[in-house]
Amino acid sequence: MTWKVGIVGSGFGGAVHAPAYALHPKFEPVAICSPMNAVTVAEGRNIPHAFDSLEAMLREVELDVVSIASPPFDHHRSVLTALAAGKHVLCEKPFALSVQEAEEMVAAAASARTACALAHEFRYAPAEAALKELIDNGHLAALREIEITRFGSELRSDSLRPRSSWWYSRERGGGIGNAFMPHLVDLANWFAGGAPVRTAGFSRTAIPQRTDDAGSFENTAADGVFAVLDYGGGLVARVSVDATLSLNQATLGLHAEHRTAVASGEWLTTMRLYSVEPDESSELELRPSPYARFASVHANIPPFLSLLDDFATRIEGGGGTAPTFAEGLATQRVLQACGYGS
Repeated sequence: MTWKVGIVGSGFGGAVHAPAYALHPKFEPVAICSPMNAVTVAEGRNIPHAFDSLEAMLREVELDVVSIASPPFDHHRSVLTALAAGKHVLCEKPFALSVQEAEEMVAAAASARTACALAHEFRYAPAEAALKELIDNGHLAALREIEITRFGSELRSDSLRPRSSWWYSRERGGGIGNAFMPHLVDLANWFAGGAPVRTAGFSRTAIPQRTDDAGSFENTAADGVFAVLDYGGGLVARVSVDATLSLNQATLGLHAEHRTAVASGEWLTTMRLYSVEPDESSELELRPSPYARFASVHANIPPFLSLLDDFATRIEGGGGTAPTFAEGLATQRVLQACGYGS
């Protein structure tokens, strides 16, 4: 069986969701909606139908799945609308703009009883999957500390998006906290095997005034977010993201009593993994993604396709290990502790 998919959002939705669904044998993208560029993306991706709203798309096209890749401020509305129509839903991060929104979406999903998942595709990237396997097979027994950092240059003073962009508005879900921190927190919770029992964190805006050719304008969105998570039982995590730096670099470190494993690279899909012991360090060979050949389309597509494998399993039988809405709520609570939606 092939499920017909309608995509909400023409940015990341056009760049990743549309080609990924087209490449996957279980899905067929048949429609896309966005107040801007839907027609252009539909023509470029050979999607039959384009609309300016989700309501019009649901009214005019028979769909099984709604895949939501719109800006963060739209997720709550679109998820509730799709669930009310009885559709399976895949939602991008951040799940919501507040814990209250996330709780409402979890409750709506339970009432709808359709298959739902979150697009935390980096769980399926080679290094991340290998680190999880090292935990599960006992290689990192007595895990004590999880260290996850992501440095980037997206919001340096010389990096400029249009001043009208939602990226510069905290109220609309902009900034690096909503762009990357949900992925990092999700990985920490996944490695830890559950949600933290307490979180301490904060966000900061190093560049509150930005300048373009028309002059200066206000930036209310965070360009750095920093958190410490306590999972109980002696396990803690330090998670941070900073977009005002000179390099693009991600690091995932799992520190146990007798061994450490560290993955590092420019991006979460292109990391190298090392095992570090008191008397020996070695690079570990990573199992490549089964969809590695599609990385040339977009770096996120190989892990996204593996995510769709799990989403298909959930649609078919209600199981699967794809990230859940409940896990998205747990991540939202961490973001709230860092100043988001509180």
